[in-house]
Amino acid sequence: MSFGVIAQEKPIDSTQTKVEKLEEVLVKSVRVEADSPITHSNISKKELATRNLGQDIPVLLNYLPGVVTTTDAGTGVGYTYIRVRGSDASRVNVTLNGIPFNDSESQGTFWVNLPDFASSIENLQLQRGVGTSTNGSGAFGASLNLLTDAVAKSANAEISNTIGSFGTRKHNVKFSTGLLNENIEIAGRLSAIASDGYVDRASSDLKSYFLQGSYVNDNTLIKAITFGGHEVTYQSWNGVDEKTLKSNRTFNSAGKYTDDNGNTLFYDNEVDDYKQDHYQLHWNQKYNNNWSTNLGLNYTYGRGFFEQYKEDEDFADYDFVPFITVRDSANVAIRDTINTTDLIRRRWLDNDFYVINASANYKNKTIDIDFGGFYSRYDGDHFGEVIWAQNTGTSEIRDRYYFGNAKKDEFTIFGKSTYKINHQWSAFLDLQGRFVSYETSGLTSKRKPLVVDKTYQFFNPKVGATFKINEINSTYLSFAIANREPRRDDFENGIDTAEKLNDIEFGWRYSKNKITVNTNIYYMGYKDQLVLTGALDDVGAPIRATSGESYRLGLEVDADITLTDKFIVKPNIAISTNKNRDFITSRNGNLVNLGDTNISYSPNVVAGNMFIYQPIKNIQIGLLSKYVGEQYMGNIDSKTSKLDSFFINDLNIVYEIKDIPVFKSIVLTGLVNNIFDVEYVSNGYFFTYDDDFTTPGTITTVEGAGYYPQAGINFLVGATVKF
Repeated sequence: MSFGVIAQEKPIDSTQTKVEKLEEVLVKSVRVEADSPITHSNISKKELATRNLGQDIPVLLNYLPGVVTTTDAGTGVGYTYIRVRGSDASRVNVTLNGIPFNDSESQGTFWVNLPDFASSIENLQLQRGVGTSTNGSGAFGASLNLLTDAVAKSANAEISNTIGSFGTRKHNVKFSTGLLNENIEIAGRLSAIASDGYVDRASSDLKSYFLQGSYVNDNTLIKAITFGGHEVTYQSWNGVDEKTLKSNRTFNSAGKYTDDNGNTLFYDNEVDDYKQDHYQLHWNQKYNNNWSTNLGLNYTYGRGFFEQYKEDEDFADYDFVPFITVRDSANVAIRDTINTTDLIRRRWLDNDFYVINASANYKNKTIDIDFGGFYSRYDGDHFGEVIWAQNTGTSEIRDRYYFGNAKKDEFTIFGKSTYKINHQWSAFLDLQGRFVSYETSGLTSKRKPLVVDKTYQFFNPKVGATFKINEINSTYLSFAIANREPRRDDFENGIDTAEKLNDIEFGWRYSKNKITVNTNIYYMGYKDQLVLTGALDDVGAPIRATSGESYRLGLEVDADITLTDKFIVKPNIAISTNKNRDFITSRNGNLVNLGDTNISYSPNVVAGNMFIYQPIKNIQIGLLSKYVGEQYMGNIDSKTSKLDSFFINDLNIVYEIKDIPVFKSIVLTGLVNNIFDVEYVSNGYFFTYDDDFTTPGTITTVEGAGYYPQAGINFLVGATVKF
């Protein structure tokens, strides 16, 4: 039994089974089977539905092994982030129907651009470690691939509404025509999510859509899909210092300024305002029992800005021309040179992303082969404009004060196969060649030239084997090599060295009756790993530095145990050690070798549990627990950079009412987060700087930290009416 709305027994529908098999091919080239030598977890639509009340996808994945999630606003709405095995989101490769979702330049995943996307997911797979070959930036901690809504045979519709703490609310409508003339389906969704946020002014106003048209017959599936979102999010990336954390946890310094009378005010539009639209076309063709092909096309258009109120800005930073004013003082003309101003600026991104993805599959009783190619083209503009200034000189509204362009081309070819040697042994081979070129021109937001013209050629092989000991026990062993290019911020900081990862995974799987256990040991050895320093840049993005050699060694265990017909328990634990080898840093004006240090944001223990109770047929109660051990926000093992451990519990209740007039059913869902009202911090930042003013002639390294507090006890309740 899965953790989800209770499934009802239904007769097998051969038509639907054919459609489901065709759907699977859309993501087959980036997914693995249950018995593959790749460490992975799967989540179905039903499992997501139990807690899908408006929080972002990272929060919905919080209880998977080795996963740590956090959010700027403290509630799971707005900017949310995921780390897997200590690797941040920019190192987690994400694909939507096999199409890369990671931003080509920052390599990050911004789920706020696709609010309520969980409502359009059929299933997803999270592969920990390097995993199998995928499209887009290499997986250096994990890969996450999502399959959007499958074709529905029967017409259906639903309306969902959620309300909760901090003014949180979610509203959506979904529909499907079912198969018209047994061949064509049209389905869609509209969603709106809003929240005031736990942190002051950390509000979110999010809207999204999903629309697909499908054609299906016995051997063909064609899907045209468009989806996107528009987010307006008040920024809260500044966090709070330790003193403020104790006295005023929800304080948000974003937008703070002082007026002419000395009053402290907050600018009301210190927001991200971004739109992103995706257009996909997928064609899956089955030729016979052995051969099938898949073709995918994609265009993504993203555009938006971050708006800021800035005080006392120098004219020179904006290409403003100083001017002279004349004022009268005691009948004496005094000439003043004006070269500073208060202003409101916008930093824009405007980008286009094109993809063509093709693969073929051959399968018989002993071998399963996938091979194909992928090409993408990214073209992005970065520019800034001033929309208001107290003193403008000769400037005009929306004059650009910097402009830069980036182009990134990627070409990938791959071949992967699983060969069943006999009834006990199977072998896995995966070979990928990845070729990347990146060019930039113009200025950065700091008005510094950024001229990059780099190409990278990567060979990423993966091998593995699975041994079936008996009907209930199996083991697997895999070895994978991954390489990845730096991101835009790294180039701005003078780093152009590619990273390399060797990943060894050894696992044991046990499945008997109502007990399933997965255990694996991994060793991930890095060369030139770009680790987070803990510091942030001026737009809240993490800054990275090369650590030389480093490694992650860990043990992961997860289980699904049916204790009785009414009780299910799903525990997991990840124990790891994550080290930089011979880490060198600057301290008090000198370079110091600190030896082996802890890698930033990598807790040694991460554990979770789902305790699920079904007292009667249509009611499900879940107690969800998460423990995250202490972690360092930097790489120098400084006490200042340490985040305390935390243990959080959520209560989830799902009640489905059936056999009622007009409606198919009504699903009532309740979620109480942090039921014990724990005050905790799930994320923060750490910085150092050299101070040579306190003691003349002496350089002293000063340390500081900021924190992102999360909400105490809070709730979400929702109702879904299904037609």
